[in-house]
Amino acid sequence: MAKRRSNGEGHFKKHPNGKWEWQVMIGRDKNGKPIRRSFYALTKKEARRLGEDYIEEYGNGSGNLNGFISFSEWADKWYAYIEGTVTITTYESYKYTLRILKDYFKDTPICEIKAIDIETMLKTMAIEGKSTSYTSKIRGMLHQIFRKAEANEMISRNPVALADRLRRPRQLGDEEVAKKDSFTADEIFRLNKYLPDDRVGWSIRLMLGTGMRTQELLALQPEHIALDGSWINIHQAVVMHKGTAVIGPTKTKESYRTIPVPPNLRKYAVKMRNTDREFCWYGTKTPFINPSTFRDYFKEALEEIGGVRILTPHCCRHTYVSQLQSQGVDIETIMAMTGHTKLQTTERYLHVQSETKDNAVAQLNVLFAS
Repeated sequence: MAKRRSNGEGHFKKHPNGKWEWQVMIGRDKNGKPIRRSFYALTKKEARRLGEDYIEEYGNGSGNLNGFISFSEWADKWYAYIEGTVTITTYESYKYTLRILKDYFKDTPICEIKAIDIETMLKTMAIEGKSTSYTSKIRGMLHQIFRKAEANEMISRNPVALADRLRRPRQLGDEEVAKKDSFTADEIFRLNKYLPDDRVGWSIRLMLGTGMRTQELLALQPEHIALDGSWINIHQAVVMHKGTAVIGPTKTKESYRTIPVPPNLRKYAVKMRNTDREFCWYGTKTPFINPSTFRDYFKEALEEIGGVRILTPHCCRHTYVSQLQSQGVDIETIMAMTGHTKLQTTERYLHVQSETKDNAVAQLNVLFAS
């Protein structure tokens, strides 16, 4: 018969991040099952000391264990808490990032994770070749998790707020430090002239001329488009729920809007509207298509034309904002037309075209006329 372990007995394990784990039984629950806790440090001696200090204060099971809740336990509580406070798509995407974080910190007590541990994790990811956007997403979620822990007095300070930001040197051709691009005026001309006269071609032209998000385009129903194609109502969007495309709310409440369609593009809006299907964009087996499928169609259409860069569908939205700005439209109006919540978001979409710069220099030159 195996010998029953007593309180204080445990075993060591070294993790890839260099830390030693000492897992120890600190008691038994009401059903007689062992209650175990893990303690982490850079040396075996320090890990054991942390555990022994814990057992001395809380070992009889009557202490307040909240301060020693593991990262994984608290992360799960946080994830359950935010359900309903963010969009379905955001909630689903958080699940995968959370899995990465739990795999890294495992059962480390949340109160023992310091700023240097956050910095080490992010640096390790950068060395492994993870992108700046990836590490920023990781840091952002960690900040939320620890902020909620701080608010509930689980920890005294948010270690993410104290951690130095990871900065990568800019390198020529580094896509991760570059802003998302927009099509030039010449590219817009080629796209409008040579895109096919089909649902893909109509869609790309309308995205360039209305600034619709891909998810909004794919959720359009015939009744959302004016009979003469002069306007498009944004009422919903295609969102991902547990890996499946479903119809859901728009990104923000400001995204519910009516977009005017330029006269030269209204014929394409009418063509999109003229269908007996429930949605303007439909699949062979589904009433609407997945955004990833549309991205494939988008790339193929651009490759067929030639002479234009192979950007993403979302760059059509960047192009829309930049072209409005180049025509002198004020930023508040651009915000309303795009459904942006914050001014800073709209500003990030601006890409000053070379023609706009030339016009600015010409106007400035007038001031210096002799």
